[in-house]
Amino acid sequence: MTSEWIGYAAALLTTASFVPQAVRTVQTRDTRGISLWMYLLFTAGIACWLAYGLALGAWPIILANTVTFALALVILLMKLRYG
Repeated sequence: MTSEWIGYAAALLTTASFVPQAVRTVQTRDTRGISLWMYLLFTAGIACWLAYGLALGAWPIILANTVTFALALVILLMKLRYG
């Protein structure tokens, strides 16, 4: 039980740390400082973590990576659109 709460804390902290960058990117539409290849790999990695969490039924992993995947996908699509 304690390990699950550690997972929720980790999920909250890592996902929350990503939100300000996603918000700023959406607001400014400035993606010049973002590497396309890095974001492709990052988004694919998050998708894998999400699949892993689903396979395990591990809700901290599922929740964190669902949110992070959605945010990363938005930024990736903006990078592809606005370059």
